[in-house]
Amino acid sequence: MPIYEYECKACGHRLEKLQKVSATPLTECPACEKPELARLISAAGFRLAGGGWYETDFKSGGKKNLADDTGDKSAPSTPGKESKATA
Repeated sequence: MPIYEYECKACGHRLEKLQKVSATPLTECPACEKPELARLISAAGFRLAGGGWYETDFKSGGKKNLADDTGDKSAPSTPGKESKATA
């Protein structure tokens, strides 16, 4: 269930309410009891960033870490470590 933010247009009181998506929006302000409560639009509570679980857990073989691939297969992937292939 999402958390909705509300603000009263009459007194400026703000509140958050855990509601079902299908629930009717609140209209009455709990502070001043006027029917001036309006639902606000706000940012999501989470953000997907970084390599992510798909990148590290579900890709197989040569498809792993495509986001970090520079295209140079001869360079070591970690600085300071030598490549296993030697000439």
